[in-house]
Amino acid sequence: MNACIVGWDHLKFGKRDDDVEDMIVSVAAGAMADAGVEPKDVDAIYLGTFGGGFVQQEFPASLVLQAHEDLRFKPATHVENACATGSAAIYQGINHIAARRGRIVLVVGVEKMTDVSGEVLGGILSKASYLREESASSFAEIFGHITDRYFQEYGDKSDALAMIAAKNHKNGCDNPYAQLQKDLGYDFCRNVSDKNPIVAGPLKRTDCSLVSDGAAAIVLTDVDTALRMDKAVYFRAAQHVQDYLPMSRRTVIAFEGPATAFAKAFSEAGLTLDDLGFAEVHDCFTSAELLTYEALGLTEKGQGEVAIKEGWTHADGKLPINRSGGLKSKGHPLGATGLSMHAIAAMQLTGTAGDLQLDNPKFGAVFNMGGSAVSSYVSILEPLR
Repeated sequence: MNACIVGWDHLKFGKRDDDVEDMIVSVAAGAMADAGVEPKDVDAIYLGTFGGGFVQQEFPASLVLQAHEDLRFKPATHVENACATGSAAIYQGINHIAARRGRIVLVVGVEKMTDVSGEVLGGILSKASYLREESASSFAEIFGHITDRYFQEYGDKSDALAMIAAKNHKNGCDNPYAQLQKDLGYDFCRNVSDKNPIVAGPLKRTDCSLVSDGAAAIVLTDVDTALRMDKAVYFRAAQHVQDYLPMSRRTVIAFEGPATAFAKAFSEAGLTLDDLGFAEVHDCFTSAELLTYEALGLTEKGQGEVAIKEGWTHADGKLPINRSGGLKSKGHPLGATGLSMHAIAAMQLTGTAGDLQLDNPKFGAVFNMGGSAVSSYVSILEPLR
């Protein structure tokens, strides 16, 4: 791997008044300024957004050019891979550098999800399932089904899911970019109430990620260039695994795609789980984080609850997971999520994460997932300077 993150920018997630173009322009300009990169020196642009009908404006890649007139005529490409769209865009940037097609790449992720009704939103998100077989009005139904299957196989893990939700909401209180900065506590997350109703299967509202607007951006460059810049966070590994779309063709609760991506990433990096100082993972639902504990190798299959019940994944545990608050608290504007994960991981590794900062981590992992564990991206990052 020959790519580094050398700059970033991140908007606060939530219901925002600015439109997609304004968000793109803001973070694109901010990331270039943070990296100390002149727009004229950018060689390529990748824009990640799911789209799918959230907004009227399509064909979005050229909107990045609005950030500066010197970006005109730069190659700009729209990338999409469901909820892993942001990481998909980053990996296209990494590939561009690896192919020596350019030296500096600007990657932007954005989504505006709050302009449509809940019914329309659910219909758009359900398109990331296999529509020939998996009829659902929302993606919560898909993960409700997955969670039901896990409970049938291994027993009711509602206590563990509530602990994950409470952890991530507490962490989100320290994150200035988070949509919901409120410590809800275990009891609220565990119990069904008017404010925390059942959404699908065993999943309550506090088990589901938020509907969000937001954007984030990073600047990538090669190692030689990065070492002459103010900061450099190196991709020790970058692995992408794609699995079958139909859940009928796989044992979905085994999370085989994520497990394979993690294994490939550790092999590429020459590291083990014990080397990691933290991980930012794709908790679109609390059960997804629970299954990720097992895919990551923290526990055996069916025993993911041990990691949260023993406190391993808390901010002061042996492997802090989602110190940012995760999608659960930070929010989940689809195209921006992967960019956000990588930017916040880069902040941790450069000691610039503010109230989120952990104690001098040497390596961090990012896991961004699309659909029902269909697309899996795992990055392992380390600071070079």
